[in-house]
Amino acid sequence: MILIAITLACLLVFLETTTLAPAVPEIRKCSTGIVGLNLLLEGGFPKGTVIMVHGTAVAGVDLAAQQFCNGGGGDSGTYVSPEELFEETGADATMNPAMLLELMKGTRTVVDSLSAIIERYGIEQTLFLLSLIKESVRLSHANLMFIVYSGVHTPMDMTRIMRVADVVIELKTDVQQAEIARTLAVQKIKGGPVPRRLLPFIITESGIEASTTQRVV
Repeated sequence: MILIAITLACLLVFLETTTLAPAVPEIRKCSTGIVGLNLLLEGGFPKGTVIMVHGTAVAGVDLAAQQFCNGGGGDSGTYVSPEELFEETGADATMNPAMLLELMKGTRTVVDSLSAIIERYGIEQTLFLLSLIKESVRLSHANLMFIVYSGVHTPMDMTRIMRVADVVIELKTDVQQAEIARTLAVQKIKGGPVPRRLLPFIITESGIEASTTQRVV
């Protein structure tokens, strides 16, 4: 009996002094479609997020979006082009922006571009539309990527768009001596630290190829 009492007392002391670490929920990831970017983000974009990709028309933003759309390992995505939809409806026709919501459904969706929607409906309606999409994406654990073209919108509008997005990526193009240097910067990502380095990349016939070794400070 004495031995049992001592054992129970030791067990109680152990339970009182031992703090169980809380379980950390695993963050499910969605492939970016670019191998180097997947490595930089340790697997890809968090599921249930809205991703903003911005840059000039020649920076490769459309290629990054296409690779994301087709990078699901057999899970093909949906590519929405508002400009084509507006051309089909006619310049003078009024298209309810809510109709775009029906097109932006699926596990992997690309909108090329949000700039076209802003031009058509203005920043306020576009941000409202984006907030509805964000909630839908979060609940369904899907991913939606939209393109915003640099130099088209005011700095305030760009800031407001970035605040809505869960992930913000910028593609840059610089001319260094006689060469074109292209880099990708992750500026914001939900649920994790922002990578501190830029990701160099080149544009080939098959799309964007990002470096997995070179570091740019």
